[in-house]
Amino acid sequence: MIELVVLDMAGTTINEHGDVYKALAHAVTSAGATLTPEDLQAWMGADKTEAIAALLELGGVAADPALVEQQFAAFRRHLSEVYAENPPVALPGVEAALAELKARGIKIGLTTGFSRDVAAPILTALGWGIGEGQLLDAVVTSDEVAAGRPAPFMIHRIMEATGVHDVRAVVAGGDTVVDLLTGRNAGVRTLGVLTGALDREQLEAHPHDWVLDGVKDLPGVI
Repeated sequence: MIELVVLDMAGTTINEHGDVYKALAHAVTSAGATLTPEDLQAWMGADKTEAIAALLELGGVAADPALVEQQFAAFRRHLSEVYAENPPVALPGVEAALAELKARGIKIGLTTGFSRDVAAPILTALGWGIGEGQLLDAVVTSDEVAAGRPAPFMIHRIMEATGVHDVRAVVAGGDTVVDLLTGRNAGVRTLGVLTGALDREQLEAHPHDWVLDGVKDLPGVI
């Protein structure tokens, strides 16, 4: 029996219009690094500080800690500006699907490659509360664990916060390959959704239990 569903934010439960891709690309290229779409996609879903460091190195720029910190600050500024102009919204059917799962007694957690200061205003704007009687039971951000995706720590921290002990009772997933790899590393059942940048063939090439059109379809398979 499934007791807990853990989902990514951007591209999985929330439509942020692809702005996180643009902000991450800007943070890397403004430091003088070259960037390919393939490298950018490979690091989507990961902790953004780790992603910036890796993409700088791939793009030919030494990722010393001071530069990474500087470009992460640029990423946050850029994202804040574009979100103010074009606020994120819930993806179609997501709120109804999460409410249905909650009504069945399944707990809901969100994880994200964002830091808490980036994620919190998005959730507030959506009206997604955390705690008893709210849509969400727990949220864990990448700055709150020892390592972001594909390390399993955010999923396990959600399990800890919600009192779920058995990884076999957990479904976790998102719209990127990194999300699927994280679920596999955590030992849970894995979900891919097609509301991000990848198509079915690209997601199904990696370990998964389901690849669905969107989170809206999740209540129908668990």
